[in-house]
Amino acid sequence: MHPGCPIEKVYLYREPIDFRKAINGLSALVEQELGLNPFASALYVFTNRHHNKVKALYWHRNGFCLWQKRLERDKFAWPSDVNMLTKTCSLAEFGWLIEGFDLSKNIPHKTLLFETVS
Repeated sequence: MHPGCPIEKVYLYREPIDFRKAINGLSALVEQELGLNPFASALYVFTNRHHNKVKALYWHRNGFCLWQKRLERDKFAWPSDVNMLTKTCSLAEFGWLIEGFDLSKNIPHKTLLFETVS
């Protein structure tokens, strides 16, 4: 992504898309199907049905930016929550997803609650 471009939220679109879609089709999908603002400080990420490609769309100052990554041998661990159209994550988590980590297995330690020390 463009250095200095503020990204406050990352939206992973759960359903696979037709990868012939470019900026116009993807920005319309964000606005019309998701009801989100494609001009917001957000990154909208899409995958194909094989989960070996991702496209990321974002607005930077005066125009849309679109980039794509294609894996040669592996697949992205794409979220599969059937109840939601998107899954949100942080920019750091998106970086982990691109590197091959499964975000659904990113579970923190359990929170422990104690009443006393002794």
